[in-house]
Formats: sequence, structure tokens, C-alpha cells
Amino acid sequence: MARKAIQMVSVALGAVGLIGVIICCSLPEWIVGYGDDKEVHGGLWKICAKHTNGVQMCGTYESIAQASPPHGSRAMIVFSCIFGILSLLLLLSGVGFTPCVQNEDTKTKMILAAGVGLLLTGLLVIIPVNQETQLSVWVEGVRLGACIYIGYLVGLMLIVTGVLLCCFGRPGSSSPSGIVSWLRNKV
Repeated sequence: MARKAIQMVSVALGAVGLIGVIICCSLPEWIVGYGDDKEVHGGLWKICAKHTNGVQMCGTYESIAQASPPHGSRAMIVFSCIFGILSLLLLLSGVGFTPCVQNEDTKTKMILAAGVGLLLTGLLVIIPVNQETQLSVWVEGVRLGACIYIGYLVGLMLIVTGVLLCCFGRPGSSSPSGIVSWLRNKV
């Protein structure tokens, strides 16, 4: 019963984490800069400038000659979205409360693979968020946007979810050391 509860919590945390990664990817709120008469919001895909008279103009990095796009951060966040979707689908088909797979050994392997995938998803979110944080700390007038905080929170949540699935995802496991003895018996 506790195994199914952990699996349900993991599915919920994985879904919320995936939604957070998508929000972090799409919003132009990674860095916020304040100038003389405008406020500039930069994201992974575009930059928006809001003037004091209320007019907001947005453009892609490619259309603005002065700014270089964060290609590495884009790639990691997109791979994170892909890993998150695949891991969540694998988790949904392997959990104990869905009848997709009947074999318990296969379910265990699917849950373990989903846990590793969610762990990688969390790492792939935290790395670019941390990199952008380090880059923007040294620029005067630039502050961290909401997506940085969302990215840290979502990344940690996905890592914890992956660890939960890896430690408690097998049948009869009640402690984190159970996975070590299970792996020893399988090798």
C-alpha cells in the first residue's frame, strides 16, 4: 500500500514538475533589467522591453543584433522537457495502479527507469538555471527573474521524485537500502 502511495505522489510531483519546466522554458522571465525609461525581461527565446508609457515590445534574440541567445540553456531545457515527458509516460505505464503492464519485474524496471529519467530531468533544469544565475549576478542593474526561482524549485522537486522512485519503487521495499540489496541480488 505504501508503494502505491509513493507512486501516486511521484506521478503528481512529476506532472507538476513537467508543467514547471514548460513554464520555465516558455516565459521571458529569466533575467530582469532596469534601465532609464524601460524594463527589460529576457528569457530563453525572446526579450521584451516595457517602456514607462506602458508600451511593451518583444523580439527574438535573432532579431536583436546586440544580444546573443543562450543556446546551451535552450538545449538543456528542451532536452529536460523531452526527458520529463518520456519519464512521466514510462512512470504512468509502470505504476501499480494502472493495468498497462502485468509483469511485476517489468513494472519495477519501468519505475526505476522513470526515476532515473526524472532525476536527469531535474539535473538538466538546474544546470542552465544555475549558469544563468552566475552570469547575471555580475551585471549591474540585472536581477533574477521568476523563471530562475521556478527552475530551482522544479529541478529539486524532480530530483527528489527521481530519488523516491529509485529507492522505493520496487516491490517490498520499505527503506532506501532495499534497492542496494535488490541490485546486488540481480547482478
